[in-house]
Amino acid sequence: MSKRTLFIIAGVVLLLAGWWTCRRISSSADAQSSGRNSRSGPGSGGGAVPVVAAKVEQKDVPIYLDGLGTVQAFNTVTVHARVDGELVKVLFTEGQDVKTGDVLAELDPHPYQAVLDQAKAQAALDQVTLKRQTDLRARNVVAAQDYDTAVANAQKSQAAADAAQVNLDYCHIKSPIDGRIGIRQVDVGNLVHAADQNGIVVITQLRPISVVFTLPEQNLQEVTNEGGAQGGLKVSAFDRGNTTLLGEGALAVVDNEIDQATGTIKLKATFPNDDLKLWPGKFVNARLILTTRKGATVIPASVVQRGPQGTYAYVIKPDKTAEMRSIKIAQTENNETVVDDGLKPGEDVVVDGQYKLQPGAHVELSSPPGQNAAQTSPGKSPHGKSPKPTKS
Repeated sequence: MSKRTLFIIAGVVLLLAGWWTCRRISSSADAQSSGRNSRSGPGSGGGAVPVVAAKVEQKDVPIYLDGLGTVQAFNTVTVHARVDGELVKVLFTEGQDVKTGDVLAELDPHPYQAVLDQAKAQAALDQVTLKRQTDLRARNVVAAQDYDTAVANAQKSQAAADAAQVNLDYCHIKSPIDGRIGIRQVDVGNLVHAADQNGIVVITQLRPISVVFTLPEQNLQEVTNEGGAQGGLKVSAFDRGNTTLLGEGALAVVDNEIDQATGTIKLKATFPNDDLKLWPGKFVNARLILTTRKGATVIPASVVQRGPQGTYAYVIKPDKTAEMRSIKIAQTENNETVVDDGLKPGEDVVVDGQYKLQPGAHVELSSPPGQNAAQTSPGKSPHGKSPKPTKS
């Protein structure tokens, strides 16, 4: 075979190899381009992004101030004996509710009864002497000094009889307040003294009851501006998980000084506590209703997003594109957020699906989970009425 033929064969082989290589490169580039387009997704211009939307509402919203509080008995009394003696009767049951004046216990009355009888006898004798001296003085038979002495003795003996009666009455130990009896501290048969440090029992008044809580000193001006210094503002008490309402009461007093160590101010609220959900010593979350904002702008809490520039929300424009808008929020309560600035009532905002969105992306509205697909307007029921807000 000639050299010319060999060169021709070699050239054909090279051409075929080049054509095959170019075809492989072109196919690879098409595959990569297809992969990029598939990964770009709807948010990059490849289609509408499905999101859940809701309407920005306008309604009256209460403004709260929250503080940590402690339940305190409205009144607490340690019942002591007022005279010395042997405890002979206990007339209460631990945990019992008592009224003012109920007899709780009795001391041995015999020593005090004897003193009373003696004092009464002396008082009667002095009264007889005084009557005799009065008759003699009327006839000017006795001196004025003798008459005055008789008067003083009669008054003195009567006072002694009255004091003996009081001590005898103190043998019957009575409840000074309405409340609930605690655990008995002294058993029958023990000798008790008026000077004992420990009393017989402790009584706490549970209806009504108090809650003492604190707020930052920065809130003091807001409270006083709403008349809180005169009391009357509504206060709610929740459990430590802030989920269960334990009672509703009213602000009674704002303390007259700020705690410089903590920078807080103490407040006390009074609760009827008819169901006894509040118990002395219990920690609670106290919520002071400062005021009610009329016609506030309200959105679901899940609408609010946070970024380097602060809080923002995605607003759905009439052309079904998403706009990222900065907002200023006032408070969040019961999955609702009050917005001070950035949104207007009636606008559509994205409740779910924000992580797929970019500013300017087209959106497709979908129904929230558990709602009927026939709901076409965000925040509306199938009958075209806005759902009622849940009572906080």
